Amino acid sequence: MSNRSIIIMVLVLIGATAYLLLKGDGNVDMSGEKHGSEAAHMEEAKKDAPAEAPAAPAAAPAAADAKK
Repeated sequence: MSNRSIIIMVLVLIGATAYLLLKGDGNVDMSGEKHGSEAAHMEEAKKDAPAEAPAAPAAAPAAADAKK
């Protein structure tokens, strides 16, 4: 690769990164797990979310244990 192509590639990657950072919301929470009043909004989000289908019972592992 020539130096020119490397410079162009770096500039394209910088441009794509800048575009994604500016286009995104920017409210990324990287602080980890929340407890107490900080986590109250998560409980409200769970109530508003649609209910998912219940998981299927795990019959296969029980059958495998019975064969042993």
